[in-house]
Amino acid sequence: MRPAALLLPILLLSACDWTPSKSEPEVAPPSPPISARGNPARDIDGMRRHVPIDVEVSPLPMARVENFDMRRGRAYPMQPPTIPHSIDGYQVDLNSNRCMLCHARSNAAQFQAPEVSVTHYMDRDDQFLATISTRRYFCLQCHVVQTDAQPLVGNEFVDIDTLLQQERRQ
Repeated sequence: MRPAALLLPILLLSACDWTPSKSEPEVAPPSPPISARGNPARDIDGMRRHVPIDVEVSPLPMARVENFDMRRGRAYPMQPPTIPHSIDGYQVDLNSNRCMLCHARSNAAQFQAPEVSVTHYMDRDDQFLATISTRRYFCLQCHVVQTDAQPLVGNEFVDIDTLLQQERRQ
């Protein structure tokens, strides 16, 4: 082979290895995203209590169950009522629902317990059933026991009855 024939492809390949004379423009880091209240998202602590994301958070102590048999107010509209008594040892499974012993329509008066809402006896088509709906059978999907836990996030919710009372006073 002739040396000129080898030289031509080498020159062509070296011409393809071209770097721009100007350096690429430097990209500025994005500004922090803004939360719904207008604060930078980095200022929102969530529940990590100012612990960096790459560090294991030590959990808060378990809250004690309150067993005072007193109803609590609701923290937001349509909140399911909290359970004002201990439910340790209650069986709620496919074969038995211990909650319904006291809270079923047939037994609520005898045990002086609040009767479950009529919506618990409705199917998804709003048809009334003779027994509790399978969609509402497992109480702990929505209802939780009351504890002495302090709120992790502030809540200024005021229910409609309180708002109406305040309005009447003014």
